[in-house]
Amino acid sequence: MKKILLIDDNEQDRELYRRFLGKQLGHERILIEEAATGEEALAQFVAVQPDCVLLDYNLPDTDGLGLLAQLKKLAPINSLCVVMITGGGNETLAVRALNMGALDYLVKQQFDPELLTKTVLHAIEKNEWRQYQARYHHELQAINQQLRDSLEVVEETRRALSTKNEELTSANQQLARTNADLDNFVYAASHDLKQPVNNLRGLFEELRDTATFNDPAAPHMWRMADDSLRVLATIITDLATVVQEERLPAPEAAEQVDLANVAAEVTQSLRPQILDTEARIYCDFTALPTLRYAPRNLRTILLNLLANAIKYRHPDRPPQVSLRTRLAAGQPVLEVEDNGLGIDLQRHGGELFQLFRRFHPEAAAGTGVGLFLVNRLVQAQGGHIEVVSQPEVGTTFSVFL
Repeated sequence: MKKILLIDDNEQDRELYRRFLGKQLGHERILIEEAATGEEALAQFVAVQPDCVLLDYNLPDTDGLGLLAQLKKLAPINSLCVVMITGGGNETLAVRALNMGALDYLVKQQFDPELLTKTVLHAIEKNEWRQYQARYHHELQAINQQLRDSLEVVEETRRALSTKNEELTSANQQLARTNADLDNFVYAASHDLKQPVNNLRGLFEELRDTATFNDPAAPHMWRMADDSLRVLATIITDLATVVQEERLPAPEAAEQVDLANVAAEVTQSLRPQILDTEARIYCDFTALPTLRYAPRNLRTILLNLLANAIKYRHPDRPPQVSLRTRLAAGQPVLEVEDNGLGIDLQRHGGELFQLFRRFHPEAAAGTGVGLFLVNRLVQAQGGHIEVVSQPEVGTTFSVFL
């Protein structure tokens, strides 16, 4: 329903406008309220909140332009719908009314019901469109402000990320320099210590062969000294091996490698240990006879895993080691399974690949470098190692290459 406020001091004119408008405006019913003075008009405007005001210029207590100015103060911005009714031949007054905010004007005694209805309906539609535009513009401004705020947040985040990236780059460079310095130190130290240790072992051998000791504990002390020197030499050699891998100028190029050939080379290298322990080595590479990998790295991986399987054998049975390959979701997997001492993964799983970490020191001599080196080589190529083990039963290393 549309509400119309008729403001005219002439009761006959108000009745005429009421008849002209009827009870229907387009497709909507209308409710018509009346006022004869400016004071009544202001009170009715506040109470009714009309959709359109038909305002006569001549009023007993004010004029139409003055009342129009007062109505504008009562209505929200761009929401006042007024059609000014003027006397004949007063186009200047009509222009002033339009400039002050009236949406249209009519000249008294020069319009019929159809023109009045069309003018009022057009003014209401124009006002509703203007309000829709204002709401849309306000919403658009709000969206633009949100976008500006979001852009500021994004820019601030970008600056923060840029700062963090610079800090991270600097930290990585410092870490790389530190690692390089550490590798150089370890390599130089291990290289420089080799000859003094070998000389020391030679002196002890010479002393043991030529000197005479009356102390009955002397043979035991000689063995302890010899074992300590041998362990020290082994540690130095293993450290040099690890650092040497890190100092390679470029990774070895990958190529198609025959697993049977690699296994044959490794078992030949370990032939004395295999014969001494009566170990049985079983190979099954039918699922994946060849794979693309760096040959030297693959030999090092298999050599260390097979050597550990023999070294940490169970004292009650000869070692049996199975070497096999398979595909897991398209990724090559090399498995080394033994029947040795096994590892308590609940206790030691988190430190399995740490440098110098040993889990059966009483079983065999060693330095704990082998698994560390294997893990570094595998991870450098984007792979990983999974371990399944049961103490007193055995261990399976699954190397995802």
